[in-house]
Amino acid sequence: MTGKELDRATQHQIKTLEAKSAEWVARHLVMAGRLLDEEPELAFQHALAASRRGGRLAAVREAVGLTAYAAGHYGEALREFRTYRRISGSNVHLPVMADCERGLGRPDRALDVARSEEAQDLDAPGKVELAIVASGARADLGQKDAAVAELEIPQLDINRAFSYSPRLFRAYADALTAVGRTAEAEKWQRQAVVAEEALGMGVEEEPEIIDLGWDEEEEAREAAERKRLIAEAAADAAPQADRTSPAQQAAEMSPEAGAGETAEGSASLEDNLDDVEADHFTSDDAESDADSAEAEDDAEAVPDAEAVHDEQTVQDEETGQDDRRHEGSED
Repeated sequence: MTGKELDRATQHQIKTLEAKSAEWVARHLVMAGRLLDEEPELAFQHALAASRRGGRLAAVREAVGLTAYAAGHYGEALREFRTYRRISGSNVHLPVMADCERGLGRPDRALDVARSEEAQDLDAPGKVELAIVASGARADLGQKDAAVAELEIPQLDINRAFSYSPRLFRAYADALTAVGRTAEAEKWQRQAVVAEEALGMGVEEEPEIIDLGWDEEEEAREAAERKRLIAEAAADAAPQADRTSPAQQAAEMSPEAGAGETAEGSASLEDNLDDVEADHFTSDDAESDADSAEAEDDAEAVPDAEAVHDEQTVQDEETGQDDRRHEGSED
């Protein structure tokens, strides 16, 4: 871990610091980012360490605010986000600031943030997050119907999915459940799953719009079509059990097959079908086996040609020796 793992924008800010301070700040910011989800309190301490030498940098104040929020230190987080907004001029963390107000037990102030002029300048994901916070604030105040209304924004489109859609769909489903509209809530819960599957993992910040086209009638037609295909497949598979195997057909067509061949013999032939090309094949036809045995006996009766040749050679040698002895006696 060198500190160079930070994004370019943050590195550019840190370069304005003295060399040793820049390295110190960078390393603590990297650790804060790595520990944010698993150990938010420790991440907060790393961010505070970075702020001791880089407190005038917007990126550092942002890191302190985010880690404080994750660790549940809403007062510190709200203060840091306000400082970040003053330094950078950005309202990107306005939804988190509103949620910090909720965390401090001040839902009315959270609603004030949601209705502020700065909220109008947020992008679509920011408006969705702020609407979710405002809906929660209404629920904190016991205004359940108003909580539903806060989420009925242009981004709530059941037929299209953005990166923020699953979270918005589930928040709307929870709000509907709270007012007893369970049937509608279940539909939005299902659509949240559909949106997640359509978007996939590692979705970009501004994904391509995907038309989900969810329709109850279409879903019913698809289910009926699946059942029909399964029934057809079962019907096609049923006659297979009654069909004669290729091995059985071959046995029936063979003129050497006996009329009394048993079902057990047919099964044995089919089981050994893979061995047809082997060096030795045991037939279940008794007549064929007898022919094979006779052929083997005949093969044993045929003299070995090499043995005959060797015997003839020995006889010729003995004859030659006799001729030489006879010639010697004449001399």
